[in-house]
Amino acid sequence: MSCEKDDFCTQNPVTPNLILRFYDDTNRDSVKVVDNLYVWAEGKDSLFINSSLDSLFIPLNSAATETVYNFSKNNVVNQFTIQYTTENEYVSRSCGFKVIFNDVNFASDNTWITDFEPNTLTTIENQTEAHVQIYH
Repeated sequence: MSCEKDDFCTQNPVTPNLILRFYDDTNRDSVKVVDNLYVWAEGKDSLFINSSLDSLFIPLNSAATETVYNFSKNNVVNQFTIQYTTENEYVSRSCGFKVIFNDVNFASDNTWITDFEPNTLTTIENQTEAHVQIYH
């Protein structure tokens, strides 16, 4: 009888979050904190309550083709919509599958968010850097 090496998933989290980074609208190279930020997905509880952040890591709904987030700053709500297609990719026996988000489109009702870029992404498959720059 021989021992086998345990199989652990070392790629955690496997399915990437969407990373948003906030910038100053007048000086677009300058990161700008959002004070009094509340964040919640449409129909869900708040993820962040009364936070002061310059970046957000937010999950996308892998069982749908759209996720809608509300970003409230000083009681002004900005709705941010993300549309995509999903692709399941096998990682390993211990990790299972991860979801890759393809053909990603962003839309905003631009209440306190004045602009964002890019409007589209080919894919979201990792969490190594910000995917979207939001200006306010």
